[in-house]
Amino acid sequence: MRNNRTIITISDISVEVIRKNIRSLRLAVYPPEARVRLSVPRNASEEDVRLMLATRLSWIKQKQAIIEQLPRQPELEYVSGESHYYQGNQYRLNVVVRQGKHELAVNNNSEMVLYVRPGTSKANRALVFDHWYRRQLQLVIPTLLEKWQPIIKRQVLDWRVKKMKTKWGSCNITDKRVWLSLELAKKPVGCLEYVLVHEMVHLHERCHNANFRGLMDKYLPNWRLMDDMLRCQSSV
Repeated sequence: MRNNRTIITISDISVEVIRKNIRSLRLAVYPPEARVRLSVPRNASEEDVRLMLATRLSWIKQKQAIIEQLPRQPELEYVSGESHYYQGNQYRLNVVVRQGKHELAVNNNSEMVLYVRPGTSKANRALVFDHWYRRQLQLVIPTLLEKWQPIIKRQVLDWRVKKMKTKWGSCNITDKRVWLSLELAKKPVGCLEYVLVHEMVHLHERCHNANFRGLMDKYLPNWRLMDDMLRCQSSV
């Protein structure tokens, strides 16, 4: 059985090629390193893969150029004065060291307050953020599902939030389960709504084909704007 992941170099660009149980080829360029990934059907030949990459080479270079011009966010230290994001808004972090349980609160439109015990490590401070972001998504997602299930005429039987390295969401069509990236808590609610609708539309259409795009146009006409916004950012 051949390896599901291989590396192909074209015009000095390394491309990770992943073979999956899909019908069409899917090409993406991911921040922050502008790495290129191509998902292909398991039976696709190397000639087909190279032909597809050759025809999309200018698109790849354009996307890489855009990503390389994006400002790089420094590694978070979870200390006072840092900038953190929630629902697309920027907040200045204020760390308060005290006895008691760890908490994160939004005091106003510009400040987040992180309450931690003395000696709390950076990793544990990050966990407080993760738990808080997860809880905020868990509060918002049911309302969005209640709105969109009757519109799309599909039921999501289960949904979950998790850290995702390369995706904003995914859908298990058989189980009707949707996964959403924890990072979406930092993005505008419109982005979260777009990803949820995107995954729900897969319950109608498995592939990203003309039918899928037509359904997205029908349900969420501005979906391309949200998609461009997320493609220019990292989901990591």
